[in-house]
Amino acid sequence: MKTSKYLQFSILLIALVLISCVPQRLMEEEQNKRKSCEEELSALKSKQQENETQNKEMKVKLSDAQEKVTNLQKDTTLTGADNRLMAMKYDKLNSVNEQFLEKYNRMMDLNINDTKKISTELTATQESLLKKQDQLKLMADSLSLRKQSLDQLKVTLQQREQKIAEMQDILRKKDDAVNDLKKKVSDALLGFENKGLTITQKNGKVYVSLEESLLFASGKINVETKGAEALKKLASVLEQNPDINVVVEGHTDNVPMKGTGEIKDNWDLSALRATSIIKIITTNPNVDPKRLTAAGRGEYFPLDTGKTPEARKKNRRTEIILTPKLDELFKILENN
Repeated sequence: MKTSKYLQFSILLIALVLISCVPQRLMEEEQNKRKSCEEELSALKSKQQENETQNKEMKVKLSDAQEKVTNLQKDTTLTGADNRLMAMKYDKLNSVNEQFLEKYNRMMDLNINDTKKISTELTATQESLLKKQDQLKLMADSLSLRKQSLDQLKVTLQQREQKIAEMQDILRKKDDAVNDLKKKVSDALLGFENKGLTITQKNGKVYVSLEESLLFASGKINVETKGAEALKKLASVLEQNPDINVVVEGHTDNVPMKGTGEIKDNWDLSALRATSIIKIITTNPNVDPKRLTAAGRGEYFPLDTGKTPEARKKNRRTEIILTPKLDELFKILENN
C-alpha cells in the first residue's frame, strides 16, 4: 500500500512540473500519458487485488494440503506397522507351508507303493463294477421279459379262473340236477326200495340197482311183471328229464353158463338182460332210444368176491346208471 501512495505522489508531482514547464501540446501529451498511466495503474490495482485473492486461496489450499500430508504421514506410519505385521505373519505362514510341503513330499515318497497298489485295486474295482453293471442290465432285461411273461400268465390265469368258475357253476348245476333226479327216482320207485331195489348217488351219477329176483327168473332174459312195472315208472322219470343219459349194465355171478342155444355164457346172459330192460324203457315213446346204452359186464364186476350163495346173489344184478348230460362242460374243455 505504501508503494501505491508513493507512486501516486510521484505522478502528481511530475504532472505539476510538466504543467508549469511545457507548452500546451506537451501538456496534452502528458495528460494522455497520465491518463494511460492511471489506466495502467487501475489495471495494476485490479491485478494486485486478484493476486491477493489468489494468494489467500493458495494459502487455504496449502493449509489443507499440509493437513492432508500430516494425515497421510500418520496413515503411512500405521500402514507401515500393519505391513510389517503382515510381513511377519507371511514369513511365518511361508515357513509353515514349507515345512508342510517337506512332510508331504516325504509322505508321498514313502507311500508311492501304497498309492500304486490302491490305484491297481481301484482299477480292478471299477472293472468289476462295470461287469456287475452289465450283469444287472442283463438281469433287468430278463426281469422285464419275465414280467411280460408273468402279465401274460396272469391274463391266462384269469381266463382259466373264469373257465373254472363256469365249470364249477355247471358242475354245481349238475350236482343239483343229480340230487333232484335221485329224489324223483326215489319218489317214483318208492314202493320197490328195500325189495330188491336200491338207489345210490356217487361220482355225479344216480345208480339204480335191481336184484335178479326183482326182474328175471334164474338164467332167463325176459323181465317179469313186477320188474316191468318198476322200469315203466323209471321211464316216466326219464321222460320228464330229457337231459339224462342212461346206461344199463347186466351183471352175473361167477357160475358158468353152459347153454347151447341163444345164451351160451355169462356174457350173453348179462348183455341180453340189459337189452331186455332197454326195450321195456323205450316202450315209452317220449324216451329217445339214443339216450340209452346196453352193456353186458358178465361176472367181472362183482359186488362181493366171496364164493357163498349170499355173495352170488348180490352179484346177480342189473345197474341202471343215470348221468346228466355234460355238453356245456365239454364245450368249455374243448375251448381250452
